[in-house]
Amino acid sequence: MNRVYNFSAGPSMLPLPVLEQAAREMVCYGESGMSVMEMSHRSPDYDAIIKNAEALLRKLMNIPDNYKVLFLQGGASTQFSAVPMNLIKRTGKADYAVSGQFSGKAFKEAQKMGYDVKCIATTKDDNFDHVPTITRDMIRPDAAYLHICFNNTIYGTKYGYIPDTGDIPLVADLSSCIISEPIDVSKFGVIYAGAQKNMAPAGMTLVIVREDLLNYAEEDMPTMLEWKTMAENDSMYNTPPCYPIYIAKLVYEWILGLGGLEKMQEMNVAKANLLYNYLDSQDYYFAPVKKDSRSLMNVTFVTGDADLDKKFASEAAKAGLKNLKGHRSVGGMRASIYNAMPYAGVEALIAFMKKFAAENPKA
Repeated sequence: MNRVYNFSAGPSMLPLPVLEQAAREMVCYGESGMSVMEMSHRSPDYDAIIKNAEALLRKLMNIPDNYKVLFLQGGASTQFSAVPMNLIKRTGKADYAVSGQFSGKAFKEAQKMGYDVKCIATTKDDNFDHVPTITRDMIRPDAAYLHICFNNTIYGTKYGYIPDTGDIPLVADLSSCIISEPIDVSKFGVIYAGAQKNMAPAGMTLVIVREDLLNYAEEDMPTMLEWKTMAENDSMYNTPPCYPIYIAKLVYEWILGLGGLEKMQEMNVAKANLLYNYLDSQDYYFAPVKKDSRSLMNVTFVTGDADLDKKFASEAAKAGLKNLKGHRSVGGMRASIYNAMPYAGVEALIAFMKKFAAENPKA
């Protein structure tokens, strides 16, 4: 088996034990006589899968009983529209913090829909090299919610704190850091995340929403975007993304088997510290993110020479270190070291970085 170290920002690598279990169950799941990809979502076998997935996630994240867990389709980007359509009716206006591309897209989507939305903080002028500092007095007192993107995949930044919004619901896109560390769900009104970075294959979107926020949906909004309808139907209003939900269940089991999110955080911090400590110890590569905003999941770095960056990504791929090219909008390199990336993968990356620097001196 010729497995590479896959540093893709998403879809990203999955835990090998999960893939191996899925392979064993691919043709026949349990005693069902069929693959999960073949079974009816209304069948007892699949009903047990999705209910178990929710129960495991609730245990893993310590989700309070007054929150609904929804397994949806459409990617996190669909929630850029769903969030205002489900919540803005509370007061008629909402605030956004723009710390990167996806929070910017969420803000623009709400603007496009004609809502009264305001950007209260952004680090755009600093090329998003850190996350903004948000205080309660910055938020409009009659805002229906404050929206943030907790981890910025492209720029490699992350909120090291949860903004204090008082009684105003905090809505957060956790796509690229979901289930990577413990987080106090009760401090959020809504959490949403695409699954393809830390949970499952592309195709599933997770929404965790406080029950009291399910009563503000626009009357004429598309049914498929309405959280209340999805909650009332236990994510089964239509055919859900069955196979990604099944894989997510296996991932939740894997993390719980390791020791839960506390252990996951310990492993992720160790990997990130290893890479950041190397970056800080030399001057061939430069990490453009301010230290207090560094992501545990997405580590960005550059050589300062676009041609060298391109050569680095190409030669790294040949060495079995795949998908290290930075996002097309920022260039450079990006190592996404999600839950499934082993410590040995980061060690291999650093060894290659040292070799590349020695063989490719700067002019």
